Amino acid sequence: MYYFYMFTMNHSVVTEFILLGFGNLHSFGIVFFILFLVIFIFTIIGNLLIIILVFTNVHLQTPMYYFLCHLSVSDLVISMNIVPNMLGAFLPGDKIMTYLGCITQFYFFSGTTITECFLLSVMSYERYLAICNPLRYSSIMDFRHQICLSTWPWLFGLTLNLIAVLPVSHFNFCHYNIIDHFYCDLYPLQKLSCSDTFLVELEVFMFSMPILVLPCVFIITTYVYIFHTIVKLLSSSGKHKIFSTCSSHLTVVVIFYGTLIVKYMIPSKGASLLLNKIVSLLHTVFTPLLNPIIYSLRNQDIKMALKKVFGL
Repeated sequence: MYYFYMFTMNHSVVTEFILLGFGNLHSFGIVFFILFLVIFIFTIIGNLLIIILVFTNVHLQTPMYYFLCHLSVSDLVISMNIVPNMLGAFLPGDKIMTYLGCITQFYFFSGTTITECFLLSVMSYERYLAICNPLRYSSIMDFRHQICLSTWPWLFGLTLNLIAVLPVSHFNFCHYNIIDHFYCDLYPLQKLSCSDTFLVELEVFMFSMPILVLPCVFIITTYVYIFHTIVKLLSSSGKHKIFSTCSSHLTVVVIFYGTLIVKYMIPSKGASLLLNKIVSLLHTVFTPLLNPIIYSLRNQDIKMALKKVFGL
């Protein structure tokens, strides 16, 4: 059954949504279900392992790893918010999500995306202080400032996203309730709505530009200063050590913003819809998996902590 009607005052009001997911892959549904279930499990294990290592290893209890813990928490939230429903889309039968469930999913998805934008900015600021201003690092990055710098991204993420979530929650959804995607996002909800969404689109665009672009510009600026400082170092071993600590964070930034920018540049219709789904898959499924792997492979401190835990 592809749509649900509840007749009120001679027009239909949608109370449930059906997620099509990757509808053309139903013949391989079980295979993809197992594949993404394994990815989901490794994502949970990887990010939990980062959090446990930081809180149990005294050598990792520094501002850099403290902020990394928050990034892992954010990855856990976005993964647990998106992947379980996506897994259901690979199984036979209609994948029904309630109206409230859809809005809730959209709230946490948009909130964690904004949070990660600001968290990555905080992490780049921490690297900037450590490398470009080491004499003031310990005084600025005391525990009180760590708490403040880690709290604001979450407050921004869970409040600024209401700019989009509140108007969407007041949309009227008429007739069709089929979402040709594997999660509830702004564009498919606007497409289904029979309300006038122009003002909402304009409002979201105006506020999303500073929310997404300013952190990106800030990160680029800090890394210009960081690379300038690295170049001036005389010791090649010092350059290598600093670069190894920054390369992990920079790789995560490139993957995060790369998928985010491509996702919202691709028109979500026609042949481009499949590409939009693939990029969304990278952003919501593979990025939370890759982040702990990148930090584990590129960071000697985490490698040492892992060896100690597993007795290697």
